[in-house]
Amino acid sequence: MDVRLAVESLAAGIRAAHPRRAIADAVTLDGDHLRVGDVSVDLADVNRVLVLGGGNAAGTIGVALEAVLGDRIDDGLVVTDDPRETDRVSVREGDHPLPTVRNERATGDLLDRARAAGPDDLVLAPITGGGSALLCAPAGDLSVDDLAATTDALLAAGVSIDRINAIRRRCSKIKGGGLASALAPARTIGVLVSDVVGESSVIASGPLSPDPGVDPSIPDGVDLPQVVRKHLADGGTVGPATDRAGLDRVVIADGERAIEAAATRVREAGVEPTVLSTTIRGGAADAARTQVAIAEEIAATGRPVDPPAVLLSGGETTVDVTGAGRGGPNTTFATAAALAAADGPRMAVASVDTDGQDGSAGAAGGVVTETTVDDPDWARAALRDDDTASYLRERGVLLDSGRTGTNVNDLRAVVVLDRD
Repeated sequence: MDVRLAVESLAAGIRAAHPRRAIADAVTLDGDHLRVGDVSVDLADVNRVLVLGGGNAAGTIGVALEAVLGDRIDDGLVVTDDPRETDRVSVREGDHPLPTVRNERATGDLLDRARAAGPDDLVLAPITGGGSALLCAPAGDLSVDDLAATTDALLAAGVSIDRINAIRRRCSKIKGGGLASALAPARTIGVLVSDVVGESSVIASGPLSPDPGVDPSIPDGVDLPQVVRKHLADGGTVGPATDRAGLDRVVIADGERAIEAAATRVREAGVEPTVLSTTIRGGAADAARTQVAIAEEIAATGRPVDPPAVLLSGGETTVDVTGAGRGGPNTTFATAAALAAADGPRMAVASVDTDGQDGSAGAAGGVVTETTVDDPDWARAALRDDDTASYLRERGVLLDSGRTGTNVNDLRAVVVLDRD
């Protein structure tokens, strides 16, 4: 029951947060009455309906919007690294996680269409995780190579995604409300899938949102191109301070939605789940050791809940990459959990990136038990060398789902079966 329930609960969460299902729940068309979440529009008053946006799931959202609106969509363009077949929305393939010239060209075309939107047009703007790299419009004297080097250095240093996006905003013409400004005065509804912890304004570095005021300073020890340092020292590119009129943002899927679905699956198995948090942050290995310690307490004392128990959590942990191996936060979490749980009470720990791509792992994450580690030195070496995906693959516990189309951060389940 332990491994199966851990994996099935996470799979249920991923399915529930898939944009296609989320769009079906959030977007309806009844005659001329269009509803997007709590926002309503009378299409009889609209000249054109446009779909303009970007991110990992933007193509999937384009398909889902076409399923609802059909030929009511007049035109559109989305930039994504996961292209889908569409009828009315042009899908431009880009690259992720680093910005490229291909991304810059596609984003330029997107901005051209945005500026052409008129006051009587309605723009549905899919914005999802991955948009920070895919929606690429270097500001000032910066180049795509400068942005790529900056992103690479920040990711390698394990800098928090909030700080990374704050720096990206100040280096871009489209982030930090740049797309919202380009779309003015068109009526605009952001259709958002959140892959961030906290405010939706930081999704994809906030192309539809005012600058949230996160510190954009360069962390100590991070080596960025000199031209980027100068650009930031001069104040960077600062977007609008407040929302413009005629703009709404609707979050159709996030980690909370995934956790709720995972919890439902656990209840179906006869266990009341314990949601630790939907906003876990910090180092992946430390988070893993903490959750294993909670599981051990449950098994030994029945605190804070009696076993059998299932601990669920979401959020986004990080890894300070120093090795040259393959892995990501979720394979790191799983490996550290396996090491901490070795020879302890019966438990299963599953951790996945909901988009199916965990860092450089080439997989979603891993599922481990107290018996996974039979050579602690091997597991420690994998953690030290950032080669946790290779380790989990060798142990036969790597979770490889392929691209899921969902992107709402990480999802974890810890199943505790009995007391010592």
